[in-house]
Amino acid sequence: MKLAIVTACPCGIANSIIAAKLLQKAAIDLHHEISVECHSTVVEIELLTQVQIQEADVVVICTDTAIDMFRFDGKKCVNVGIKDLIQDAQKTLSSALDQAQIYQYKENQDISQTTSVQSKRLVAVTACPTGVAHTYMAAEAIENAAKKRGYWVKVETRGSVGVGNELTAQEIADADVVMIACDIEVDLAKFDGKKLYKTKTGQALKKTNIEIDNAFAQGQIYHHSGGHQVEDKNQPSVYSHLMTGVSHMLPVVVAGGLICALSFVFGIKAFMVEGSMAANLMAIKGAAFGLMIAVLSGYIAYSIADRPGLTPGLVGGMLASTVGAGFIGGIISGFLAGYVAKILVEKVKLPSNFEALKPILIIPFFSTLIVGLLMMYIIGGPTASIMQSMSHFLASMQSGSAIILGLILGAMMCFDLGGPINKAAYTFGVGLLASEQYLPMAAIMAAGMVPPIGIAIATRLASKKFSASEKDGGVAAFILGLCFISEGAIPYAARDPMHVIPSTMIGGALTGALSMFFGCQLMAPHGGLFVMFIPGAISPVFMYLLAIIAGSVVTGVIYSIIRPHQLAES
Repeated sequence: MKLAIVTACPCGIANSIIAAKLLQKAAIDLHHEISVECHSTVVEIELLTQVQIQEADVVVICTDTAIDMFRFDGKKCVNVGIKDLIQDAQKTLSSALDQAQIYQYKENQDISQTTSVQSKRLVAVTACPTGVAHTYMAAEAIENAAKKRGYWVKVETRGSVGVGNELTAQEIADADVVMIACDIEVDLAKFDGKKLYKTKTGQALKKTNIEIDNAFAQGQIYHHSGGHQVEDKNQPSVYSHLMTGVSHMLPVVVAGGLICALSFVFGIKAFMVEGSMAANLMAIKGAAFGLMIAVLSGYIAYSIADRPGLTPGLVGGMLASTVGAGFIGGIISGFLAGYVAKILVEKVKLPSNFEALKPILIIPFFSTLIVGLLMMYIIGGPTASIMQSMSHFLASMQSGSAIILGLILGAMMCFDLGGPINKAAYTFGVGLLASEQYLPMAAIMAAGMVPPIGIAIATRLASKKFSASEKDGGVAAFILGLCFISEGAIPYAARDPMHVIPSTMIGGALTGALSMFFGCQLMAPHGGLFVMFIPGAISPVFMYLLAIIAGSVVTGVIYSIIRPHQLAES
């Protein structure tokens, strides 16, 4: 007999795992074929597939917490108790199988008092700093996992092209819980009064089932206040605020970098001719790069204090750019402006007749004045000196120091595949573009392409070690790698981190080091190899390609050798 077994308990540890093991052993002793779904918080849930459910003769359920029964409509089901299993698992299972009955979901009939039959409704929002990979991959993971459970689900994406699949007011009202899987601050006003759970895109992508369970179990009623969301204690706010600034700055930098490269179509020095097309393109690039620090600072402040932080943040960022404090000054001014504005909003109390003056007069005036004076008299000078020293160091780097820097940046890009360390290296490279330092950005983007391309190579070199779905995924990973989307390697890293991460870091470090050694420069901070079609965007092109190929092949060879065989069978 084929059995589908489901176990669950409130904490997802003791009873759930014990019941699964007892039922597993009893079923094997009775010569039954089994598939087990154990709802646990310590290991990722392997949900029963539709095929396993359809082929099962009986679905055996051992839970003391609510689970969704939608999937088992029309199947023979039976409920067993954990206490009975502990006393005599084999006898309990054998007796239970004789009592199994057809379960009719539509007729709303429970097989136990602890089993929920109503389909749950989940809505979610995903957003990542670049608004490209994690945003849409996390959305797809949430949708797929929820649908497998029979839940109604809809995910709103807030990516680089704006809001996609936008949630309606009715859909939000009908939802049991709202899951916010975001790495940046997003406006949550429309979720006021709803049960809400916050996590990150990486967690939603790697531990989807656990995070969905957490959303229903740990979500709390959200109260929107002061035009800004309540602080989430579980979210690293400094990182989140910084990434909000970076996500808004990135399109400005990409546009400026590509327009700069486009000007070189007319000749490397053609922009020196006043009034020429090349000169005008370079002027557009200058305007974009002139805004990037202000945008970074402004949206860091906006993330902290909402609209009151935007004005002092923009002004502070512009001052940082003017005095030469660069992206470091922009980051400092953004946090300064955000917290100054937030304090003024919370602490300044005015008579009701004058309260309307706060957002349009009092807060903008005093916050901008405070931030501006601090930037001009205290922060700007020392920060500018730091930036000048950094620029001089980068400009005067000898071969040895350049290789070491490229090696470090390359390894950082491949460590957590879009996580905080990856983003720290990326932000460093993007920020230096405003200072016309193009070497680090080239090493960073080259190394970021290595993990998915290297994994794709490994799926071909050691095809017997990979399942059919993993080999098919290698094609998608390769394409994502060419686009500079490191997250294409996440499915493999999540399954086998101890072998994938060292392999990608070694390859990425090699690529970063070679890129710096060859003196490769990159004008645009995104786009992968496709920016090569714009003359001058990457130089020298051949050596840049060589660096990427070398690191990718090294990653592919290493992982194909050290990957365990048994993963393909699991």
